[in-house]
Amino acid sequence: MRQKVGEFGFILHPVTGAKDAARKYPLLRMLPESVVERLLKRMAPKPISEITGLRSPTGAEAHGWFVGCPLTPRQFVDLPTDFVLGKIIRAARVAQELGAKVVGLGAMTSVVGDAGITIARNVDIAVTTGNSYTVWTAVEGARRAAALMGTDPSQARVAVIGATGAIGQVCVRILAEEAPAVILIGRNEQRLAELAASVDGKAEITYTTDPRVGLREADIVIAVTSAVDTVVPGEVLKPGAVVCDVARPRDVSKQVVRSRPDVLVIEGGAVETPGEVDFHFNFGFPPRTAYACMAETMILALENRYENFSLGRDLSLDRVREIGALAQKHGFKLAGFRSFERPVTEEQIAAVKRAAGRGTA
Repeated sequence: MRQKVGEFGFILHPVTGAKDAARKYPLLRMLPESVVERLLKRMAPKPISEITGLRSPTGAEAHGWFVGCPLTPRQFVDLPTDFVLGKIIRAARVAQELGAKVVGLGAMTSVVGDAGITIARNVDIAVTTGNSYTVWTAVEGARRAAALMGTDPSQARVAVIGATGAIGQVCVRILAEEAPAVILIGRNEQRLAELAASVDGKAEITYTTDPRVGLREADIVIAVTSAVDTVVPGEVLKPGAVVCDVARPRDVSKQVVRSRPDVLVIEGGAVETPGEVDFHFNFGFPPRTAYACMAETMILALENRYENFSLGRDLSLDRVREIGALAQKHGFKLAGFRSFERPVTEEQIAAVKRAAGRGTA
């Protein structure tokens, strides 16, 4: 008997108005960013593309749509929260009208207000931020990259930037079970102290609001803030460190890569999808490759599991492990390492090791 095809939607937004909105509307490339932002504020959410060809090794299939929420990261921060939430809700309703039974919140749409809870209350379909699978891929990607750099993850000092956020907190709890030391970095000292006091595990937990202090001794850095601007000071990074940047917009600037050839910077959350997936839209990844938050939405659709999965600021470790197992079941896996939308080659990793004084072995 043929399995029921899952239906899903995923909400995207431009990272920069002039550059990213121009992927859909090329004429916007000619305008100043301030003008583009004024235009985006007035635009209604609408479908961007249809997603076809998603097929699990189990035989399950899913079909979906990208829906655009026309605001830039700075607008998500600067505009009134009610206005921004209203626009995200309209985007989710577009997905619902298209036939989606679960909708994923991409990038800044997942952090506004109460991290998806209000969105879920205002639509008649399931909602997820995708944060559970993002956590799973961030930690696993950092482990693998560290091993390639010659660092034993079980002996590494790990720093988490954005530690008190939804993704950061769960990354901390996972890493505290396996690393000897975890450094929490965030903007609110009281929240950092509360998180540090609540973490179980073998790791020594310290915290700071100053990345320049927190990063000096870190072998592995996981960056998961919701900052509009880059926040990783490259000059203080330890030679041979691995930086896994999960944040969108990025927490790490290209200048870090240029100025620190002895540090490996990778993008977190890149996932190979099963089947012959065609997104019919270029968001900067190779064919059949998605962000982990997108992949979580697809996994739920393949499971025909239409429930609110990852919502709010407090993620469940059990759900992180569960979505990791479901991803494996349906043929999702970590993609090759990428840095600033380009593949990271074995030769590049060897060059970073040489620059860090670790040879090529």
